[in-house]
Amino acid sequence: MTTPTSDIDEASPRIAGKHELVEYLEAGSKPATDWRIGTEHEKFGFIRDGLRPLPYDGEASVLAMLEGLRDRFGWEPIREGKYLIGLQRNGASVSLEPGGQFELSGAPLETIHQTCTEVGRHLDEVRQIADPLGVAFIGLGASPIWSLAETPVMPKGRYKIMTAYMDKVGRLGRQMMFRTCTVQTNLDFGSEADMVKKFRVSLALQPLGTALFANSPFMEGRPNGFLSYRSQIWTDTDPDRTGMLPFVFEDGFGFEQYVDYALDVPMYFVRRGGQYLDASGLSFRDFMAGKLDILPGERPAMDDFADHLSTIFPEVRLKRFLEMRGSDAGPWSHLCAFSAFWTGLLYCPVCLDAAWDLVKGWTAAEREAMRQSVRTLGLKTPIPGGRTLQDLAVDVLELARTGLKNRANLGPSGDDETGYLHELDAIARSGKTPAERLLERYYGEWNRDVRHVFAEQAY
Repeated sequence: MTTPTSDIDEASPRIAGKHELVEYLEAGSKPATDWRIGTEHEKFGFIRDGLRPLPYDGEASVLAMLEGLRDRFGWEPIREGKYLIGLQRNGASVSLEPGGQFELSGAPLETIHQTCTEVGRHLDEVRQIADPLGVAFIGLGASPIWSLAETPVMPKGRYKIMTAYMDKVGRLGRQMMFRTCTVQTNLDFGSEADMVKKFRVSLALQPLGTALFANSPFMEGRPNGFLSYRSQIWTDTDPDRTGMLPFVFEDGFGFEQYVDYALDVPMYFVRRGGQYLDASGLSFRDFMAGKLDILPGERPAMDDFADHLSTIFPEVRLKRFLEMRGSDAGPWSHLCAFSAFWTGLLYCPVCLDAAWDLVKGWTAAEREAMRQSVRTLGLKTPIPGGRTLQDLAVDVLELARTGLKNRANLGPSGDDETGYLHELDAIARSGKTPAERLLERYYGEWNRDVRHVFAEQAY
C-alpha cells in the first residue's frame, strides 16, 4: 500500500464537485509513447535462526533493514511521527505492510528489462543489509508457519484503524493484512475507451493470473487446502471494496461510473495534522457534502480522494493507471514474468482486441465462478466453452508473447522481452501451478516438513 509523504492541511484546495474526481482519473490518460510499467512486490522477512518473523525494531528487524538501506544505498526516509516507515529514491519506494511485509513499489519504467533490473537491484541491496543481520526474505503468497498471534504489527496509524474495522466486514480481513504477499503491475491507458477495454480484459483474466502465479499452499506449518490461499482470503475480506466488479462490463462504463463506485465504498481514515483520524465505515459522499461527523463542515482535498482510492481492493484497481492485483508473490523470475505477461497483453492493441474476443462472451456469474474455483483447482479450473484455464493460458501467453515481440525492446544481451515468459510457458504446458510443485516437494523430498520452503523460496 502506498505510503503518503505529505500531509493534508487547511491550505490544500478542496473538491468542488464530482466532476473534479472524474477529471482527476481522466488526467491519467497518456499517449502510448508515455506508457510505463510499474512493478510492485511484497515479501516476508524472517530471522534465519529459528525462522522467526521479523519484528519492527531490534538488532535484527524491519527498522534495521530500513536504516541499513537508507545509510548504505542513498534511500530517503519516510517517517510517521517518530517511526521510520518507508524509503524513497528516484521514483521508487520501500514501504511496510501491516505484518512487516517489505514492499518495493517500483518507479515507472519503459521496458521489462528495466523493471526486472530494478527488482534484481533491490533484492541485491536487501540481501547485503540482511545477511549480516541473520535475516532473509521469502517470496510466497501467504506466510507458511507463523500464526496471526506470532505476526508482528507495524507502527502505522492506518493499520490500527483498518485492523479494528476488518472484523466488522469479513472473516479473513486480518489474515489479508498480516499474512499475505502479492505482486502487481501498474499500467497506463490512452483514453477512457482504452481504459475500459484494458479494465475489462484484465478483470476477466485475473483468475488466470491467480492460477499461473498460485504460490500460497501452506499456513501454520501444513497445507491449507488451497493453491492460492491468498486468493481465498480476498473472497472473505470486505465485500464493499473487493471482487470482480461486474459493473465494469456494463454498457456506459467509464471514469464517472468508477467514481460513483468509489464514493459508495466506506472510508477507512482521513489524514490531518500528521495523524490518521478514524473514519471507518463513514461515507465519502457525506465528506463531499461537508457532513463528515469527525470533520464537520470540512470538505475533502484531492489527496483525500487519492487516499480513499488506495483503500479499495478489487481484483483490478483504477487510479490514474490500472493495477493488476490478483496474484501471489513468488521468486524473482515470477516478478519479472508477471509484468511481462500483462504488458505484452495490454500494451499491444491487436493483442488486447484478441484477448477481448476470448473473454467478452463470459457472464458475471461465469467470471465469479472462475474466481471462486481457481484458488483450489488452479489451471484445471473450467471456463466457458468446455475448456480449462490451462487451455486459456496457452492462448493468452501466445498473445502476450506477440505483444512483447511487437514492442521490440532489446536488452543488453540483444534479447527482446519475450524471454521473461518462458517460465510461464512451462507452467501452462505442465498444467501445474507453482503451489502444486511446492506440495509435491512437501509430500516427497521434504518429508512433510514445510520449513524447507524457506530455503526453496528465499530471495
